[in-house]
Amino acid sequence: MDKQSLQKYQEFSEDRFTKRIIFKKSSSTAFVLNFLPGQQLPSHTHPGSDVFIMTLEGTGVFTIDGKEVNVMKNDFVHCSDQEQLSFNNDGAERVSLYVVLNKIPND
Repeated sequence: MDKQSLQKYQEFSEDRFTKRIIFKKSSSTAFVLNFLPGQQLPSHTHPGSDVFIMTLEGTGVFTIDGKEVNVMKNDFVHCSDQEQLSFNNDGAERVSLYVVLNKIPND
């Protein structure tokens, strides 16, 4: 058993968004991404992993395979391993995203 406090992982930087890993266990990784207004996560994929994201605070826009998805606090997003994913904090508040990467088992 392992317990952590979210506040420990909500660190923000004027230079760029931050990534703080909470757990890294066998086939899963859980972390928090923190964005100040105007900060962005570049487009990328997660080959071999399902991606689950919960917006903890703030608002912003994901672009997933070219489609814009607006999110706010308590919204969940799921992406498959091949979908192109990016994020933009286009609001006036800071944003924290809780992310879980789960490996897709081999057939």
